[in-house]
Amino acid sequence: MTKKYEVKYQKLIQRLRQARLEAGLTQVDVGKKLKKPQAYVSKIERGERRVDVVELDEFSKLYRKPLEYFLK
Repeated sequence: MTKKYEVKYQKLIQRLRQARLEAGLTQVDVGKKLKKPQAYVSKIERGERRVDVVELDEFSKLYRKPLEYFLK
């Protein structure tokens, strides 16, 4: 991955975490709502697991944020 995209991806991860906190949800809460283990959320937020567009859409709906929020 080029440096440019790595920086953009780090910003996406930061926005995912911020949106979760603004929604008042824990990683455990999010995992339960998405029917995934808490580790799934944790690995995404730490950058150990990449999130695809379908998953991003699920997070977007859960956090009540438009997709554009995560891509700015």
